[in-house]
Amino acid sequence: MGIPLFKGSEVERLRLAGRAAAGTLEHVGSRLKPGVTTADIDAWVREDTARRGGTPSQLGYKGFPSTVCTSRNQVVCHGIPRADEVLKPGDILNVDVTTHLDGFHGDTSATFMIGEVSADARHVVDVARRCRDVGVSVVRHGARLGDIGAAVMALAKAEGCSIVEEFGGHGIGRQMHGEPHVPHVGKAGTGITLKSGMVITIEPMVNLGRPDIWMMPDGWTVVTADGSLSAQFEHTVLVTRDGCEILTPSELSLHIAASHPES
Repeated sequence: MGIPLFKGSEVERLRLAGRAAAGTLEHVGSRLKPGVTTADIDAWVREDTARRGGTPSQLGYKGFPSTVCTSRNQVVCHGIPRADEVLKPGDILNVDVTTHLDGFHGDTSATFMIGEVSADARHVVDVARRCRDVGVSVVRHGARLGDIGAAVMALAKAEGCSIVEEFGGHGIGRQMHGEPHVPHVGKAGTGITLKSGMVITIEPMVNLGRPDIWMMPDGWTVVTADGSLSAQFEHTVLVTRDGCEILTPSELSLHIAASHPES
């Protein structure tokens, strides 16, 4: 399948790209509050990525028009920032940042709660974070791709949520998206065997309702078919002999972060 195995200076450059992406996500998270527009977020990502010496990987990728994906409430993924999309108390918002730095990419996302949110919103955000973390926890040399999907799917089902099947994680490194595709549903003991040096993303999309999705007319924005809330968290991880190394470490992406009071 041509899946690259990274080592030495390549791994250090991957760490730097991952930390840059995580830092930009933290920067955005610290500024979110009611009244902010998703276009504001796009501008912040553009500015902060440049300040860190990188470029936004998403801008222009297959024609994507923005530097960041901003997916609000029932939007599953690939939401396009807009000047007329204003955050309000009760919203949940996934911010997905990918940074290209010194030839390598780092990819991370978190779902933020804006002000006071409903119990359902808190639940789906919490489950999405834990689904990412349980997926990360099974990554190691010798594990199978299906082990990741089986663990994620079991947790979501136990919590009364569903996993979007059409999208998943991916290989990453010198390319933003590469092999292997990393499904977040699956059967343990199936799929390719992970090897030390592989770098992949774990990024389950968790719906409060059914897993079915619709594509909006813009050709990018994906929403839940039943209008239910959707949340997502993402890490880029390096497979190691003993487990994995999270290349996008961030306080914001390690817990349900940031309800910001209106001001």
